[in-house]
Amino acid sequence: MAHPPLSNSLSLLPNPKLVPLCACTCRPFSSQSLILHRHHHHHNPSLSLLFTKPKPLLRFTHRTLILAAVGQAEPERLPQPNAPKEDLLVKSQHQVSQLRNRIVFGLGIGISVGGVVLTGGWVFTTALAAAVFTGAREYFELVRSRGITAGMTPPPRYVSRVCSVICALLPLFVMYRGHIDVSVTSAAFVLATTLFLQRGGPRFAQLSSAIFGLVYCGYLPCFWVKLRCGLAAPALNTKIGAKWPVLLGGPSHWTVGLVATLITISSIIAADTFAFLGGKAFGRTPLTSISPKKTWEGTIIGFCGCIVTTVVLSKIFSWPISLSSAIALGVLNFVGSVFGDLTESMIKRDAGVKDSGSLIPGHGGILDRVDSYVFTGALAYNFVKTFLPLYGV
Repeated sequence: MAHPPLSNSLSLLPNPKLVPLCACTCRPFSSQSLILHRHHHHHNPSLSLLFTKPKPLLRFTHRTLILAAVGQAEPERLPQPNAPKEDLLVKSQHQVSQLRNRIVFGLGIGISVGGVVLTGGWVFTTALAAAVFTGAREYFELVRSRGITAGMTPPPRYVSRVCSVICALLPLFVMYRGHIDVSVTSAAFVLATTLFLQRGGPRFAQLSSAIFGLVYCGYLPCFWVKLRCGLAAPALNTKIGAKWPVLLGGPSHWTVGLVATLITISSIIAADTFAFLGGKAFGRTPLTSISPKKTWEGTIIGFCGCIVTTVVLSKIFSWPISLSSAIALGVLNFVGSVFGDLTESMIKRDAGVKDSGSLIPGHGGILDRVDSYVFTGALAYNFVKTFLPLYGV
């Protein structure tokens, strides 16, 4: 007896039920098969042979539907061939833009700082006070960040603002009064009193973070005022000092403080530059976990660059006269530079941020640019004042 065609056989089924095919990938393929339900097939003897071996039919249908489903989904899973190239292009353009910003704003800052240092006096002090105020605001924002507040209670905002104002006033007070110890002691008393008057019980963490901010952002930068403006003895051993133009103050304006400031700033710039280039070229061994990008190789190269710069400038300016004094000044400048950099990196690491701010495009905040100078001014001033009583002349 010949079997009827499959399509006719299906039409002969009483109330055939078809489970629809789901093309989505949220179900397993076993549920995507087309299953023919054989309800009441025993009532039609002519179709008994049709369902004698249902498994091969279902297995064939299952395999076919799987291949069809895979064939339809495969083109959607293929990655776009131009996507990696576009990502690399966007990344390279972003890096070029950042490098351009760093160069442009770096040159602008360097020229501005050079003019301020050469001018000295109230111009230098006022510019330093503005930088101190901005740096203090950034510091207290870091203290208030989520990473640091998880382990300590930050000072109230009004205490932070009072401390920022006090830090900005300290350089001006030192410039016209000259007593840095008295001014810092008075500022600490005012800050502690302000903290004690807050509602609720003051915490020790609040007092410690506020006092450290006063020292870090206010007290230490004041030594740059004492270094630049306090050491007013003329440095007339060089031809530069003897021929210093009258428009810039004349020979009397070429002081030991100006020479010491120029050498210190130049040696810090050399240390940072050589350390960066040396780390990029030869860096292999991490220096410390505080700043993973710093390496021993870069640090050693930066140290050599700092010493060489200090010695060369001391020969040009004829100050300090002895080679040992120039090397000692270079060592102190490098130590202060590295220590200040690591201190700010530790604060940012605990705060969970990359930059202290976004004031300078391509450079971050003020603290990101002046971290190497915070401790160096104090070290340079005390070295000149203590070990070079005749100012190296």
